[in-house]
Amino acid sequence: MSVTEPIRNSGELRDFMNFYKEEHCNPRNYCLIVTGLNTALRISDILNITWDEVYDFELDCCKTHLKLTEMKTKKIQNIVINEELKWALKLLKESSDNVAPSQYLFHSKDDCFKPISRIQAYRIIRKAAQMTISNHTHIGCHSLRKTFGYFAYKNGANPILLMSIFNHSSFEITKRYIGITQDEKDSVYLNLNFKYEQSV
Repeated sequence: MSVTEPIRNSGELRDFMNFYKEEHCNPRNYCLIVTGLNTALRISDILNITWDEVYDFELDCCKTHLKLTEMKTKKIQNIVINEELKWALKLLKESSDNVAPSQYLFHSKDDCFKPISRIQAYRIIRKAAQMTISNHTHIGCHSLRKTFGYFAYKNGANPILLMSIFNHSSFEITKRYIGITQDEKDSVYLNLNFKYEQSV
C-alpha cells in the first residue's frame, strides 16, 4: 500500500478543492473535500457526520463548532466551523431537499440515512486529484488531513497545537506525518551550490 502525501502546491490545491464546484458540479463531493481539508478529521469520522452536528435547525444557520468523538482514538474533538466550510455546507444544504437533522451529510443516492462508503469517498478524492494534481499518485483520503497539517505548519501554526490536533506524542512525528521532514531534506539538496571557477 502506497503512503499518502499532502498536497503541497497551493495552486493545485485550490483547483483540487474546487473541482466539484467549478469543473464537475457536485455539492456533496465538493463539501466532502472542503470538510476534510478544514477539519483534519479522518475519513471515517467525516462520513459519520450528521446534519444536526453542524446545523442549528431552530436558528436556521450553521453551528459555530462541530463536536464529535473520534472513532479511532475515542478523543472528543470540538472543531470550529470556519467560513470556507460554512459556505460548502450552505451549498450542500441548498442542493438537498428537506434535510433531516439525523441525515448524513455525505449520504448515498439511494438512502439519505446511510453514509457513502470509504471506497466511494476514495474514488471521489482520486478523481479530483487525477484531474488537478500533476503528481497525484500518492493522493488519497488521508491526504486531506495531512494537507491541513502541512499548510497550517507552513502558515505558522503552533507545533504544540498541531501535535494535539493529530494526537501525536512528539512534533517530530507530526513533521514526518505531514511531509515536512522530507521537504527539509529536499531543500538541502536543492539549495546546494558548489561554487568553483572553471580553469582556462
